[in-house]
Amino acid sequence: MRTVTSVAGMQRRALDWRRGGVRIGLVPTMGYLHAGHLSLVKRARRFVGPRGKIVLSIYVNPTQFGPSEDFSRYPRDLARDLRLCREAGVDVVFAPSDESMYPGKANGTYSTYVVEERLSRTMEGGSRPTHFRGVTTVVAKLFNVVLPDVAVFGAKDWQQAAIIRRMTTDLNFPVKVLVAPTLRESDGLAMSSRNKFLAGDLRRQALVLSQAIRHVARRVAKAPAGVPAPVLRREVGRLVRREPRAQLDYVEFFVPDTLVPLSRVARGGHMALAVFVGNTRLIDNARL
Repeated sequence: MRTVTSVAGMQRRALDWRRGGVRIGLVPTMGYLHAGHLSLVKRARRFVGPRGKIVLSIYVNPTQFGPSEDFSRYPRDLARDLRLCREAGVDVVFAPSDESMYPGKANGTYSTYVVEERLSRTMEGGSRPTHFRGVTTVVAKLFNVVLPDVAVFGAKDWQQAAIIRRMTTDLNFPVKVLVAPTLRESDGLAMSSRNKFLAGDLRRQALVLSQAIRHVARRVAKAPAGVPAPVLRREVGRLVRREPRAQLDYVEFFVPDTLVPLSRVARGGHMALAVFVGNTRLIDNARL
């Protein structure tokens, strides 16, 4: 396994692979890897085959964090991540610097971003107005640097995956975007690098996200005609308020592929929510 830190070095390697007919799989991450990330590596390997190359990027992208968000405290442990990547069969870890990814940004001369204007307005886009501009920009850069045939993302960031699919189509990137299922802990908590911050009773209170999803799924299963979305929002709000350190940011119901909001929620709809547990903001979603 190789570790590459420069954009030019990664592009040269990717171009050599492409000229040799080697398929490339990309797994974009911000590091502090867990089993969910490693499941994306397995999915990419199945697509590119044993002769293909898997590139896992580790980059805590500053442009997708707002000024009051947790960029500085986002968990980082490159040595641990490299060990996990080696064990998982990753061929190259791409771990660029900020200057390599955003040349000139430190002195104010960087000025080009990729913006998706429809799917990014709600949910995470409503709570974090500049977030998706940073996500689409860095993913477009990774596509141009790594030149993948396939890129694999996790379903836990459902809206993000939908936006990346739209960007890939709209900008004609020759990349197949795969979305792998969310992996959960044995008690139902969705795996996340930020779970590291859930000390003591906060870990138990964080289960309110998956509990809310199960509650809504049961309600919908018993109502063939569906349940009004405002009713479900109130019920989820009451569930979250039972936990003393939990605060609901949003809960939304929508068509899974288009993210169009649902006024009445029935089977086949999708649900997403964000909750602050202490100082840690967690997201989750599920098909109902």
